[in-house]
Amino acid sequence: MQPHERLAKLQRLRALVGYRWDCGIPDCPGHPHPDQPGRRGCARPDQLPPAGQWLIWLVLAGRGWGKTRTGAEWVKAGALHHPGSRWAVVAPTYADARDTCLEGESGLLSTLPEDRVATWNRSLGELILANGSRVKLFSADEPERLRGHQHHGAWCDELAAWRYPDSWDQLQYGLRLGDRPRTVVTTTPKPTKLVRDLASRETCHVTRGSTFDNAANLSSAALDELRRRYEGTRLGRQELYAELLEDVEGALWSLSGIDQDRAAEFPDLQRLCVAVDPAVTSGDESDETGIIVAGATADEGFVLHDGSLRDSPDRVARRCVDLYHELQADAVVVERNNGGDWIPALIRTVDASVNVETVWATRGKALRAQPVSALYEQHRVHHVGSFPELEDQLCSWTPDAAGSPDRMDALVWAVTWLMLSGPSGRRAVVDGWAA
Repeated sequence: MQPHERLAKLQRLRALVGYRWDCGIPDCPGHPHPDQPGRRGCARPDQLPPAGQWLIWLVLAGRGWGKTRTGAEWVKAGALHHPGSRWAVVAPTYADARDTCLEGESGLLSTLPEDRVATWNRSLGELILANGSRVKLFSADEPERLRGHQHHGAWCDELAAWRYPDSWDQLQYGLRLGDRPRTVVTTTPKPTKLVRDLASRETCHVTRGSTFDNAANLSSAALDELRRRYEGTRLGRQELYAELLEDVEGALWSLSGIDQDRAAEFPDLQRLCVAVDPAVTSGDESDETGIIVAGATADEGFVLHDGSLRDSPDRVARRCVDLYHELQADAVVVERNNGGDWIPALIRTVDASVNVETVWATRGKALRAQPVSALYEQHRVHHVGSFPELEDQLCSWTPDAAGSPDRMDALVWAVTWLMLSGPSGRRAVVDGWAA
């Protein structure tokens, strides 16, 4: 071997070290090692495929744990070790699969040396490796697109956010190549029926982890802020500590019920409103102002947007005005209790053309919420998309709980105005509950 050939080989080997996922160090925390050039962090033990005869590896982990890198590295290893093999990557939408799973900072392309990639067709969502293996992207929003495709293995990202469980079934029908087709699932846990079913299977290996397991590769300032905002909350237990939370006893809403009636789109609406539950103060430690946009047909309601924020009164008013015009709402509905008079006055100062309707809470929070909860139980209210912080409040608040859930209050005012009373001020009765 000539000196220049030996040098090129050494440089090649040195470059490959930077793409090695398993560094071989027991209990490695996952941060880059100074003696391994070009590294962006390596695997912690819980990010490596488990031993055993599992068919599904279910990774239930918090935000920032390293789920994307784990899924990408698993697909990379399978595709490189089995030339000519076929792999599926399925995410909630095609954009999620492309932008996060393939092209993201921790996506599949970032894990592969350039000479291992033959072509990446962005429009077709197909990655072809130099050894002939193919990786195909799919959207879980389009279950029928999975028909006819066969694979040796699959990576399912954010399974708990998939809107159509049929996508899982269609994918499994096509996992019939090779001796033992396997699936890796990486998701922040939510107690959907599919996630619960998979976690209980004997052929499923479950790995659990929190955001803070990956502290070596995350900003300390960001971790401190996450702790400040979400420590001790139900949302934090789910999104950071990856607890698979069941419904809260005594809560007026359940996540399973909301999921059951969740909608991908909404029909023509007869009325639409921006409902506001004002915060009493506007400091850094004050409550947020709840701002919920919802609409209704003659019989059903649709929650469209959660615009809640913590800001100055003027910016809150301008946000309401912007939403009113952007969505062509019929009214901005504002609760006047606890100093809420400032919102209508400021809105009219910003734009006098906005139709502002004020409501007054003459009854307790539970009595106001129960008729709206009854509409949910009748499957007459649908969330168009996912609203984690709103849904966290709905599913964790009980009538004997302290505190003022701003988003929930705004939602209650929106649905009440749209479906139980309306601009005429008439009272309606739903299963015995008078609004």
